Amino acid sequence: MAEAAAALRAGGVVAIPTETVYGLAADASNADAVANIYRIKGRPDFNPLIVHVPDHAAAERLAQFDDRASALAVRFWPGPLTLVLPLQPAAPVAAAVTAGLPTIALRCPAHPVMQAVLKASGLFLAAPSANRSGGISPTRARHVADSLGAATPLVLDAGPCAAGLESTIVAVRDHGWQLLRPGPVTAAEIAQLLGEPPLPVSEARIEAPGQLASHYAPSRPVRLNATQAAPDEWHIGFGTTGGDDNLSARGDLAEAAARLFDALHRGDASGRAAIAVAPIPDDGIGAAINDRLRRAAA
Repeated sequence: MAEAAAALRAGGVVAIPTETVYGLAADASNADAVANIYRIKGRPDFNPLIVHVPDHAAAERLAQFDDRASALAVRFWPGPLTLVLPLQPAAPVAAAVTAGLPTIALRCPAHPVMQAVLKASGLFLAAPSANRSGGISPTRARHVADSLGAATPLVLDAGPCAAGLESTIVAVRDHGWQLLRPGPVTAAEIAQLLGEPPLPVSEARIEAPGQLASHYAPSRPVRLNATQAAPDEWHIGFGTTGGDDNLSARGDLAEAAARLFDALHRGDASGRAAIAVAPIPDDGIGAAINDRLRRAAA
């Protein structure tokens, strides 16, 4: 972790685990370092990055918080919630981080390794998922190495990510809020805290990661809601639908979320022509699982 902090202060990139997925981190104030994230990932420059901060107070240096945003931070940070908020006029972040938008996406992660690196480096860390853009997200260090190879010379291996799905992204507007990406924190939890349902979202406007129609995708075609698989398909099951792999034999959606990307990686490496995935209930975190699967299959 000390080596990672030193590399980040020197303008390097480091793959660091969070509770959601492994992130490809760089100093958010260093334009060259941020550009290197986009280069390594092959990420389109209109797709903004999430900036990771050690706590709420640090986040207020970068974004403007109203009472609703502060309530969300108090309730869900540290944790898998990203807030899209108005950018502070003098925020010390490179322009590419926000992709020219007047908003910034911020998260305070709960993972002890990411927290330790944030504190040791003294930096705000821009950190999208540590994989090639559009591909399956990495929930293990070997996923990072397989996807990015020597482009990421330092990967901190802390085992599998506990949540296994990228953070929920909420944009707090002047009047209401929007769910830009479903994730481990559910829309129902946010609506209960804020006392109102979300506003509709137009995906024609990319304001946060995970909004592209095709994303999280293996190299092989993905077929959804498959109770049975063809002979040339790798079958990812759920509950009583067994398959070659099973996200959760007991039908636990949190367990399924934690295993989803690892299962897609295994299916992609199986040698089969395609991947078939069993039906997943759309309740709670199941909505986030199905969001990732729809984009993987797009």
